[in-house]
Amino acid sequence: MHPMLNTAIKAARRAGNTILRYARDLDRITVENKGNYGGFVTEVDKASEKIILETLLDAYPDHHFLAEESGVIQARSSSDFQWIIDPLDGTTNFIHGLPHYAISIALLHRGTLQQAVIFQPEQNLLFTATRGAGAFLNDKRIRVSKRMHLRDSLIVTGFAYNPNRPLEFYRELQQGLASASSGLRNSGSSALDLAYCAAGWYDATLQLGARSWDVAAGALLIQEAGGMISDFNGDSNFVDCGHLIAATPKIFPVITQLLQEHMAKLSDPAKALASLQTQFTA
Repeated sequence: MHPMLNTAIKAARRAGNTILRYARDLDRITVENKGNYGGFVTEVDKASEKIILETLLDAYPDHHFLAEESGVIQARSSSDFQWIIDPLDGTTNFIHGLPHYAISIALLHRGTLQQAVIFQPEQNLLFTATRGAGAFLNDKRIRVSKRMHLRDSLIVTGFAYNPNRPLEFYRELQQGLASASSGLRNSGSSALDLAYCAAGWYDATLQLGARSWDVAAGALLIQEAGGMISDFNGDSNFVDCGHLIAATPKIFPVITQLLQEHMAKLSDPAKALASLQTQFTA
């Protein structure tokens, strides 16, 4: 196992233990609304992030970091490495007692994803990937599903709600996906949507309004599990742009075509995509 991946796993497991302790008494957790439709943040998010950062900074003090709660942490010297951290993806699920949330840690080298960890502590599910070495779930190799047809596929979506974004985009796309597939889900955790797709449990996922810390680790899992991934324009800017599609090799071109047809029906496709950018502020 790559030493950097091993360090990320150690950080994720330490943070996971802390999250589980908080989960025993949810009524005592302080919950804040981020405002601007940014969702919720709790003392648990902050405690988890503190543990992850301390573990990684202790091992790699010269690396850069991008963490959901702390923002950008620049190293004092120049570095080609950056860690992207989501200490608790699925906070809304967590505060409602729904055990569908995860810790997500990714490492970029010169802008290219190299290591990924997604840890679901309630179920002790550890998803990992190293570029060029495959994707794994609890040390067992995983691959995307072999499903051939969209009509047989189970699709999971992530839609970050914001009333300033065009509702027609959400509504019509969901209707198109639901009618063309065997089922549509929305789980509340982008990281797990991608991890589950990499494991073959879902056949495709579309994420809209996502942040880089939501999808960075999952994107590498998809690639290393044999899946295909792009932003809605068909480009490779899926970590930063706020919208992505990932699927099995057979399903990907079909669902991409469906998406393009949907975009063509919009009065202003460029505006719709722009509204999904991570830089969007309500």
